[in-house]
Amino acid sequence: MKKSKTIFILLIIVIVFVLALGYLWQRDQKKPVVYQTKKATVETIVQSTVASGKITPKEEVIIRPNIPGIIDEIYVEAGDTIQIGDLIAKIKVIPTVDNIQAAANAVSSAKIDLDAQQKIFDRQQLLFNKGVISANDYDKSKATYQQSKQKWVSATENYQIIKTGTTRGFENLANTLVKATIGGVVLEVPVKNGFQVIPSNNFNEGTKLATIADSNKMIFEGTIDESEVGKIKEGMPIDISIGALPDVKFQSTLDYIAPKGVEENGAVQFDIESALKIPSNTVIRAGLSANASIILDKAEKVLAIKESLLQFDKKTKKPYVEVLIGEQEFKRKDVVLGVSDGITVEIKSGISKEDKIKDWNAIIPNDKKEKKK
Repeated sequence: MKKSKTIFILLIIVIVFVLALGYLWQRDQKKPVVYQTKKATVETIVQSTVASGKITPKEEVIIRPNIPGIIDEIYVEAGDTIQIGDLIAKIKVIPTVDNIQAAANAVSSAKIDLDAQQKIFDRQQLLFNKGVISANDYDKSKATYQQSKQKWVSATENYQIIKTGTTRGFENLANTLVKATIGGVVLEVPVKNGFQVIPSNNFNEGTKLATIADSNKMIFEGTIDESEVGKIKEGMPIDISIGALPDVKFQSTLDYIAPKGVEENGAVQFDIESALKIPSNTVIRAGLSANASIILDKAEKVLAIKESLLQFDKKTKKPYVEVLIGEQEFKRKDVVLGVSDGITVEIKSGISKEDKIKDWNAIIPNDKKEKKK
C-alpha cells in the first residue's frame, strides 16, 4: 500500500514536470516576424542648406555734423520718411576763444593792409591822371589794392563763420543746418536737443546725428558653415523666411559669398548676402532675424522612397531594397539614387512604382511584446 502510494506521487511529479517543460518550450518558440511593405511615390524633392542671419538695409547712411557745437533743434525722429535735402538738425555754434581771437586778428591785419594799399593806390591814381606814371604801373597798383580788399572781405566772412556758423549770402549753405544726403526712412536719432557734437576728423569719427536707409532696398546678411560653403555658388535660388513674418517667404538669388571665412566658436563661417524682393503691401524693418534656405538641387515629380527603406551592401556600399515576391518572401534589387533631402530620396532606376518594398520595422506579435515587457 505504501509502495503504490509512493509510485503514484512520483508519477504525478513526473507529469507536472513534463507539462512544465512543455509550457516553457511552447512559450519560448519564436513566432514568425511579419514585415510590412511600402510603395514608391511621385514626389518633388528639394535639397537645400540653411543659413541664419538678419535683414539689413542695402544703403545705410550715417549723418554727421560739419562743425562742432550744440544741437539747437532736431527736425526728425526714428520712423520718419524723408527726402534728399530735408533738414535733420540745426547746430548752434560754440566757438573757442582761440579761434575767435585768431579770426579777429586776421580781420585787423587785413584792414591795416587794405588801408595802406588804398593810400598807395590813391597816390598812383593822382599821378596817372597827371601823366607822371605809366598805365602799367597804375594797373599794378590797382590790382594790389583789389587783392588787399578781397583779403579783408574773406577775413571778415571767416570771422562770421567761426562766430555764427554762416555769413551773409551763404544762409542756404550754412554749416549749422544739417540736411539729409539720401532719401529713405530714419532708422535712429541717437541725439537730443542740447547734445554737444563734433565733426569727423583724423582722430574722431564724429557724432552720429541720424541713420537713414532706403526701406525698399533690403538685403539678407547671414553666415554659412565651412562644411556647406563648397556646395553653394552665386546665382543659386534662395528662399528667405523672416521670424516676424512666418506666413511670408521671399524668393531671391544668392548675390555674394565672402572669399574669406571668420572663425566663430571653433568653426569657420562665411558671410553671404541676398537682395530681397519686397511686395508693395509688405513692411520690412531693419534688424529682423531671418533664415535663408539655399536650394542646392531640385527634382520635380520623380519616383521616390523614404531613406529608411534603403539598405547598403557591406562590401560595395551600394544601395539596394528588398521587394516582395511572395508571402513574406523578398528579393534584393539594386537601385540608383538621385536627389535627397535627408528623408526622401529619388530613385532613378532599379524599382517601379508597383513594387512593394520591405519595411524594416517588423511587426512583433502581441505575446512577444508582453514577453519583452
